[in-house]
Amino acid sequence: MTTVVPIESIVSKIVFFRGEKVLIDRDLAELYGVETKQLKRAVRRNINRFPEDFMFQLTKEEYQLLRSQFGTLKRGGHSKYPPMAFTEQGVAMLSSVLNSNRAIEVNIAIMRVFVKLRETMATHKELAHKLSDLEQCIEGHDEQIQAIFEAIRQLMAPTDKKDKKKIGFTVKEKQRAYGKM
Repeated sequence: MTTVVPIESIVSKIVFFRGEKVLIDRDLAELYGVETKQLKRAVRRNINRFPEDFMFQLTKEEYQLLRSQFGTLKRGGHSKYPPMAFTEQGVAMLSSVLNSNRAIEVNIAIMRVFVKLRETMATHKELAHKLSDLEQCIEGHDEQIQAIFEAIRQLMAPTDKKDKKKIGFTVKEKQRAYGKM
């Protein structure tokens, strides 16, 4: 299965804002092979297809945070307007707005990446849940394990020979025992 865009380049462009995995307009434009202003123009012409849970514009604070993550770009590398952020559903909607073969192929690749991310996150949640269950199970056995170790230590500890009583009969005891018969 060959894709127009390597999966790694898509994954590296996904960022988290407002609790959502999103792709920024300029990154999508790069993936689609169009200019950012063309992508934005197509979205604005079809704005009714992009409710807030599909696409939102970053606030100035979010934009500054985004800019600080990527460092300084060459002059003109940043837009004077905050970028648009597209959720998974928004990216899917872009395929109906940008009508080209490349846009369709890129959208398919992006959707596959989002699905893989969801599967990975579900696996991590399941693993974390199992680890939590294991920790709870072990907690109940801590005292029992400590008691076992203490018993083993007592068995291994040397004992004083003075305190030990001899087992069996001694000569004096045998004579007394036979004398009474």
